[in-house]
Amino acid sequence: MTKQQAVLDILPEHVDGRRDFMIFGHFLEHFHRQIYGGVFDPGSHLSDENGFRRDVIEALRKIKTPVIRWPGGCFVSAYPWKKGVGQRVPYYDKAWRVEEPNSFGTDEFIAFCRKVGAEPFICANAGTGSPEEMSDWVEYCNLDIGEWAARRRDNGHGEPFNVRYWSIGNENYGAWEMGAKTADEWARLVLESAKMMKRVDHSIELAVASIPDLDWNAKVLREAGDLLDWVSIHGYWSRASDEGVFEKGYDNIIARAFEPEERIVAVKHILGSLGYLGKLRIAFDEWNLRGWCHPNFMGFGDADHSLLDANDINSNYNMADAVFTACFLNSCLRHCDVVGMANFSPVVNTVGAIYTHADGIVTRPTYHVFDLYTNHTYEEIVHSALRTSSFEVETVDGESQSARQLDAVVTRDPASGNLGITLVNLHGENSIQCRIRGLGLRDFKGASARTVNGSSVDAYNDVDRPDAVSISTRDLPIVDPSNFAVECPPHSVTVLNLNC
Repeated sequence: MTKQQAVLDILPEHVDGRRDFMIFGHFLEHFHRQIYGGVFDPGSHLSDENGFRRDVIEALRKIKTPVIRWPGGCFVSAYPWKKGVGQRVPYYDKAWRVEEPNSFGTDEFIAFCRKVGAEPFICANAGTGSPEEMSDWVEYCNLDIGEWAARRRDNGHGEPFNVRYWSIGNENYGAWEMGAKTADEWARLVLESAKMMKRVDHSIELAVASIPDLDWNAKVLREAGDLLDWVSIHGYWSRASDEGVFEKGYDNIIARAFEPEERIVAVKHILGSLGYLGKLRIAFDEWNLRGWCHPNFMGFGDADHSLLDANDINSNYNMADAVFTACFLNSCLRHCDVVGMANFSPVVNTVGAIYTHADGIVTRPTYHVFDLYTNHTYEEIVHSALRTSSFEVETVDGESQSARQLDAVVTRDPASGNLGITLVNLHGENSIQCRIRGLGLRDFKGASARTVNGSSVDAYNDVDRPDAVSISTRDLPIVDPSNFAVECPPHSVTVLNLNC
């Protein structure tokens, strides 16, 4: 093991911007065990009177989950939401080829969000759905008058749900999506949908499914941009094989750690070129290092549902996931001027941060990263400059690529002046010591470091080893503010807190 050196220069009084806490959001889809047997399990002794898993709710409250996107995902592009309220009507889900019981619908989603303390974010069906159906959904949730508001009251909910965040469609630019559209078709549908939805409730914030493509966005935004508030983009960077085998190569994975930032920058430039920078924000509302295992489900041959169980093998999710997740969140913080929401995909089971089983939950390494960021970083993004060594990694294509060893973002509490510095050591074997310069400008009384790490890059949590990856805490005295340094172990995520 070799110890490298890095230097982080900070200007504690120079604020580059303010984060939106919604970048720590999550996503929930009707897929495999995310809903049924995940957040909603009426037959479990761990569930409350409404069928919601109490342990899942507690875990999501601990990481202050700010927003949850639902019901999809590919699922939503053929979702008849009206069958999921009142008298429930099961139907065949053409996305995942199972019978959807519809026992978890709009009312249950809102109730779950309220128990978690999260804002609901509803993604509307722009595949087989129509502008009228989408606007009826807004009426059901947000109005006091009208047919669908009356239906909500009949279902036992007298007061409007007041759902603020809505999305027109999921990935309707893709051939795999039911109701896929060309850019021209999409632009027209978005315009009519946005008109009707905002005529029902002009206070809602609307996102539109998008990609980092200038021509696609030019057509959509020139038609409907003035009615929109967000552009929605997605990203997964590691796919499981058709046999359900997940990628294991740490260096191959880490080589992609800053590709999400490249996507953010590309969309930011597109918004700028079209005159919408500062008017629309990015919602990175589906993202994860790992793509879901669902081979052949998007095609026309047989789909093997047993392969979906590979998503729930906890050994698939290790320190590579934690390091990638931290780099993603750092990228959102660096671009806080344009990224206002992000939704980790998904919240429970599949490739999510929490795994449920009959007797409890397992918090995967990514969960502990969210714990660090939501509980120990701050609102303001402070100006900083990082000098760090780099190392060579082999990409999945067998090519050599240079990666910086350390990634860092500095945050500040505007009330107290306390700093929260995120330090991510991407190297799988070498530690790195980071010297912090600029502390002499403030009177910091003490420091503590909280680190997510495991014994190796392959460390993971499971039912019989729930704490193999966890958060360790150590105090760091500040003897000489001009010569203060913190050591970051290999493959680790650290939040350094400096208290005034």
